[in-house]
Amino acid sequence: MIWESPLRLWLLLGVLALVVAYLVVQRRRSRYAVRFTNLRLLDRVAPERPAWRRHVPAGLFLAMLALLVVGFARPSAEVRVPRERATVMVAVDVSTSMLATDVDPDRLAAAKQAARRFVEGLPDEFNVGLVAFAGSAAVLVPPSTDRDALDEGIGRLAEGITGVQGTAIGEAINTSLGAVKSLDSEAAKEPPPARIILLSDGANTSGMDPMEAAAEAVTAEVPVHAISFGTPSGFVDRGGRPIQVPVDGQTLKAVAEETGGMFHEASTSDELRAVYDDIGSSVGYRTERQDVSARFIGLGLVFAMGAAAGSMRWFSRLP
Repeated sequence: MIWESPLRLWLLLGVLALVVAYLVVQRRRSRYAVRFTNLRLLDRVAPERPAWRRHVPAGLFLAMLALLVVGFARPSAEVRVPRERATVMVAVDVSTSMLATDVDPDRLAAAKQAARRFVEGLPDEFNVGLVAFAGSAAVLVPPSTDRDALDEGIGRLAEGITGVQGTAIGEAINTSLGAVKSLDSEAAKEPPPARIILLSDGANTSGMDPMEAAAEAVTAEVPVHAISFGTPSGFVDRGGRPIQVPVDGQTLKAVAEETGGMFHEASTSDELRAVYDDIGSSVGYRTERQDVSARFIGLGLVFAMGAAAGSMRWFSRLP
């Protein structure tokens, strides 16, 4: 937390002095309290009450003063605020290895379910597009606010290109960048920030060099958040023979680090959903510094009302 007027915090010494004065007065009061010898008369004129009640209004009042001083010093803090607009490209590996059943029901089906949930959680104003890639990459849904088209596109991830061998991570990044640039060129005002969310289970085996594509993403100021999905024990059936397809996230990690994005690993459907939730919270929000003095002043007013209510309720007077 940063203070715009830190010298005003010295006023807290005044509040501390009031606390000390209150304690001294209470001690002196108890020392010189009037003593009753007639206990029946004492019960009649001063019925027994919890001793702590008389300290509550004073405590709340002093806390109110401290909070008002803190607010008077004009504190500011980093606050997460929703983005008003953004472009998000979701790129999903649909190669043969994504049919491995080490993740229930299989890697691709789990990826589709998680992608749907991720998209549903994004603000309606965001432009979201979909890219499928295996040995090559293709835009299934251009970035737009049409969520029905996107949902249909996610459903079609298993068609056509599925079963093709090869993993073209570089092509997926390059194709996603092309879709982002195409949308930006149509924008009448400054283009919104863009992100690429790329999910794969293996290393790059064909097409454009991923690091070359990552360099282009850096130039375009588009971070790539990469997800390595699967387990080391994954396999697919090819002609009756089990073929090992262990997950390999080294390339994805390098791409994420190069572009300033996040790298995640997930080996189950639940872990993948958690990863998408984490990415969604970073994509859908931005951090900015804001004045938060109103929080302390508001809480101070609540304490003041609590002090007044307690004093009126128990002692029929204001503190």
